[in-house]
Amino acid sequence: MLRRDVLKGGLAAGTAALLPRAAWAQASAPGWRSFEIRTTLKLRNPGGGAARAWVPLPSAVDESWVRAVGSTWSGNGRFEAVADPVYGAPMLVASWTGEAEPRLEIVSRLTTRDRAVDLARPTPVTPLSETERLLYTRGTELLPVTGIVKAKADEIVAGAAGDLAKARAIYEWVVENTFRDPATLGCGVGDIESLLASGNLGGKCADLNALYVGLARAAGLPARDVYGIRIAPSRRGYRSLGANAEVISKAQHCRAEVWLADFGWFPVDPADVRKVVLEEPPGKLAITDPKVVEARKMLFGGWEMNWMPYNVAHDVTLPGSRRVVPFLMYSQAETADGVLDSLDPDAFGYAITAREVTA
Repeated sequence: MLRRDVLKGGLAAGTAALLPRAAWAQASAPGWRSFEIRTTLKLRNPGGGAARAWVPLPSAVDESWVRAVGSTWSGNGRFEAVADPVYGAPMLVASWTGEAEPRLEIVSRLTTRDRAVDLARPTPVTPLSETERLLYTRGTELLPVTGIVKAKADEIVAGAAGDLAKARAIYEWVVENTFRDPATLGCGVGDIESLLASGNLGGKCADLNALYVGLARAAGLPARDVYGIRIAPSRRGYRSLGANAEVISKAQHCRAEVWLADFGWFPVDPADVRKVVLEEPPGKLAITDPKVVEARKMLFGGWEMNWMPYNVAHDVTLPGSRRVVPFLMYSQAETADGVLDSLDPDAFGYAITAREVTA
């Protein structure tokens, strides 16, 4: 739920209307959890001068499992809520003249509930429009669907009958053949052609889940990355799959969905299976370890929703800038001194906190 920003006294103190707390509680039926996310920017701008920032806002990708109740923002710049014209990714665009240290605070509220698809019970769904199908099967700058990606996809799905079988074949292949590389910066980049060409199939979620999405698209299955952030500990007993502190500035995580005729958008997360292998205590688990086996089963058709989605956008052009970013999962900023490092919250000057709330 986004509303146009409101300017006060020449300074921006923009707001997007929030539901009253009573209405917010009413929106949280049994099985739903409510969260408040606070994003604070105090940009490092030692040279002074003009500065700009682009901050992703939570969105209701699918209201059957997430409801974005709304956001408010305040600070000493000018702010405007906009949406990416291709994917509809919501973001707050902020600008400052350089008269003071750039400041911005965003408070977002949302409700979520866990996803779990019953494979034995297909559900009638409205087919994707031709426009949506084209959007989610096309190649992007870092997710080509031709060449080595197409060849590998054809190899993986050979003999698989139907879209569910193809989706599972790709999922199992990614789980079996990739690994989580702790040396990868942030969540990775998602350059899947280079990943396959190198033969070194290591990375983090933006690499491994992008690989799933690219292979699925190359196999003719609509698929998309869903970019977001972990906001709470796991209730499933996985320390590695949760945000285990109130400060979540480095808890970004992307997931993947594939469109299946009998189920609609179907959740998967092979990258988190590899995260369990590497990081779940005591660490470096075997692929046959019961914890890994359970996660592998759970993450084909299910997500624990201790996680908040931002958007499904690729190759995002930042409004008012010449820069194009592969995805908008981290805040972005530019000052007179250059582009700030979005992977370093301290050097950038941002912090994100999350807390679960009750009525």
